[in-house]
Amino acid sequence: MPTIESLPRYKLASLPTPLDELPRLSRDLGIRVLMKRDDLTGFALGGNKARKLEFLLADALQQGAQMLVTGGGPQSNHVRMTGAAARKAGLGARALLFGKPPDQVNGNLLLDELLGVEYSYAGTDDKLVTDRMLVELNEELRAQNRKPYLIPVGGSTVLGCISYIIAVGELLEQLRAQKAQADYIFITTGSCGTHAGILAGVKYFGASIPVIGISVSRAKSECETRIANLAQQTAKFLNYELPITPADITVYEEYLGAGYALITPAARAAIYRVARLEGIFLDQVYTGKTMAGMIDLIERGAIEKGATVVFWHTGGMPGIFGHPQDFANSG
Repeated sequence: MPTIESLPRYKLASLPTPLDELPRLSRDLGIRVLMKRDDLTGFALGGNKARKLEFLLADALQQGAQMLVTGGGPQSNHVRMTGAAARKAGLGARALLFGKPPDQVNGNLLLDELLGVEYSYAGTDDKLVTDRMLVELNEELRAQNRKPYLIPVGGSTVLGCISYIIAVGELLEQLRAQKAQADYIFITTGSCGTHAGILAGVKYFGASIPVIGISVSRAKSECETRIANLAQQTAKFLNYELPITPADITVYEEYLGAGYALITPAARAAIYRVARLEGIFLDQVYTGKTMAGMIDLIERGAIEKGATVVFWHTGGMPGIFGHPQDFANSG
């Protein structure tokens, strides 16, 4: 069985990312907020996918791939970073995007075009249907001898989870250096790989910190199933016991709003609040909704006053420029 240390890795990210104290937001909320800045991974405008792609790209190269194939929304951070990783390694990039072509090419989609990512649209927002279409696309490319390497939406695979086991070790070292004890970790739950990896990392290092996910794209039940399956697959791959129970998986679905990539008033307010208190940008698709969820849970008393919370910033700022109308005449 492989060990984490023995896995091939292609350096992309600038690590470790900072663990920043947010004193003004902390005073405002009545808790201590530390932010794990994976928006500052550096490569291709940053974000959490850089960690995952270090392992996924290395595996693709080891298998002799000539092209990375993945999927996501038109403003997908994952597609942008996968395209950049492919280009850095001299590979092609192909993406299948949810829905239909937008009226304008901007934000992440503009960056995809700069990178020369070949992309097409699924014509549906149904993620399960798009997942099946992505597998079919990969098989078509394989039949054409283009030697594709399929990366599921969000890079949510065993290798992606392992990257976040390592990230938890990085976080715990930083907490020790700052003489801080985290009571909670807040994370955006989308394709579920980052959530599963952080939860697996907490178990791997015996940290006993609750991991709270705010869903931005899926029903709570689907998130719980995906997280459990990814964690179990990772444990099996490593031949390492990661005793994760249903009680360990906490996901809130009530902050999703009307759907994926559709801003909520609470998310908009959270984005303005963090920008004006700390000079840090959140995005409307992922971290804005996660911050809105955290703020609501604090205000409801579900997170006790005086607690220390790590908010894991997963990036996504280019998406802000893809939906400027979300901030028109507000703030």
